[in-house]
Amino acid sequence: MSEKRFIKTLGNRDVLTLAFGAMIGWGWVVTAGLWITEAGSLGAILAFVIGGLLVTFVGLTYAELASALPLAGGEHVYSFKAMGRVASFITTWAIVLGYVSVVAFEAVALPTVFEYLIPNYSTGYLYTVADWDVTITWAGVGITGSILIAWINYRGIKFSTAAMFILTLLILIAGVLLITGSSFSGDTQNMQPLFEKGMAGILTVVIMTPFMFVGFDVIPQAAEEINLPQKQIGKLLIVSVIMAIVWYIAVIFGVSRVLSPTEIAQSNLVTADAMAKAFGDSQIMGHILVLGGIGGILTSWIGFYVGGSRAIYAMAKAGMLPKTLGELHPKYNTPHKAILLIAVLSTAAPLLGRPALVWLVDAGGLGLVVAWFMVALSFVILRKKAPDMQRPFRLKGGTAIGWIAVIMSLGVSILYMPGMPSALIWPYEWAIVFAWAILGFIFYKTSMAKYGIEYSEKHMNEEIARVIKYDDQTDIKEKSS
Repeated sequence: MSEKRFIKTLGNRDVLTLAFGAMIGWGWVVTAGLWITEAGSLGAILAFVIGGLLVTFVGLTYAELASALPLAGGEHVYSFKAMGRVASFITTWAIVLGYVSVVAFEAVALPTVFEYLIPNYSTGYLYTVADWDVTITWAGVGITGSILIAWINYRGIKFSTAAMFILTLLILIAGVLLITGSSFSGDTQNMQPLFEKGMAGILTVVIMTPFMFVGFDVIPQAAEEINLPQKQIGKLLIVSVIMAIVWYIAVIFGVSRVLSPTEIAQSNLVTADAMAKAFGDSQIMGHILVLGGIGGILTSWIGFYVGGSRAIYAMAKAGMLPKTLGELHPKYNTPHKAILLIAVLSTAAPLLGRPALVWLVDAGGLGLVVAWFMVALSFVILRKKAPDMQRPFRLKGGTAIGWIAVIMSLGVSILYMPGMPSALIWPYEWAIVFAWAILGFIFYKTSMAKYGIEYSEKHMNEEIARVIKYDDQTDIKEKSS
C-alpha cells in the first residue's frame, strides 16, 4: 500500500489568499497606534519600508527555493539540503515558534476586539497577569474562537482557503473604506510629529515588522498542496509580500491623517476610531472596520494553522518529532494530530490575558527572523552546493540577493538582544523563547533516540530525490562522463 500524501488542490486565488490573508491579520487594527506613537507617522512608515525590504529580499530567496523544492515543510527541506539535519531542526523549530505565536496572538486578539463591539462584556474575574485581570467571558471568547478555527483547519485545506477568501474580501472592503475616508477628511497636520524618539523609535517598530509580514512563508509550507507550475509558486509569493507592504503603509498613512497624536494616545482601538472619525464620527463605520479586523484575525489564524501544522508534519515524518504528528487524516487529508497540538497551545493563550499580545509578537518575531536567516543562508549555500539544481523561479541577482537577505536578517535579529533599545522584555518574552528552545531540545533528543539519525536522513534524502530536478546540461554532462 502506497504512503498517503497531500492532494494538490490549491489554485492561484487560493495561494494568494492564503499568503495575504495570513500576513494581514489583526495587527493593523490593534497595534497601528503603537507604531505611530513609538516612531511618529513618517517614522512608522519608514520602519515598514525597512521591514518590507527585509521581507522582500528574504521572500525572493524563498521564492527560488520553493519553486525548486516544492515539499511540505518548506524551510525544513531547504535547510536540510543545504546544511543538514541539526540545522534543519533549528530552522523549522524557530519558524514553528513564530507560527504558534501568531496563532496564540489571534486567540488573545479576538476577545480584545469584542470590547469594542460589546463594551464591558468582560466579567467573572479569575486572576491577574502583569496587572491585567483575566475574566471568564474574556478568556471564553478566545477559547471558543480557537476551537472553531481548529475545526475549520481539521476539515481540509480547500475548506480553509474558501473561508479565507470570503474573509479577505471583508478585510479589503474595510481597509479601502478607511484609506478613502482618511484621504478626503484627514489633515496632514495630524501627522506631526513625523518622527518620534529618533532612530530608537524606528528600530522599535522595525522589530515588530517581521511578525506583521509573516505569512508569505505559509506558501512553501503548503507547497505539496499547490496545483500550479512551480515557477508560479515563486511569483505568487513575491506578489503577496508587495501587497502586504502597500497595505501596512496605507493603514499608517490613513490613521495618522485622521487622528491627532493625543487622540491616538487616548484610543484603545485606533484604526476603528480613525474609521469612525473619517466618516463624521460614525460608530457604524467604526464597527465595519472592526468586522474587517475580525476577518483579519480569522484569516491569519487559519493561515498559520496551515503553516504550523505542515511544518510539524514535516518534522514528524523525518523522525525529528513523534511520528504520530506526521499522520494524515483518512478523510480530510490534513495533518490532524499536528493541528490538534497547535489547538491546545492556541486555546491556552487567552488564559495569559492581554499583555500576552506584545510578548507573543516579540518572542515569535525572533523565531521568524532566525528562520529567515537560515533560509537565506541555505539559498546562498545551495547556489554553490547544487548549482545545476533546476530553479523554475531563478533570481537574476545570484548570491548577492541571498547575502543581502542574510545580513538584513542577522541585523534585525541583533535588535532583539539585551542592551538594544528594542530588546526582548525580561522575564516574559525571554521566558517564551527559552521554554521553546528547551522543549525543542527535549523533543529532538527523544525522537532521535527513538527513530535514529539514519532514518531521519534517509527519509529527507528520499523526499528531496522525489521532487528535485536538474538542468538538462547536467544530464548531458553525466551521460558523457
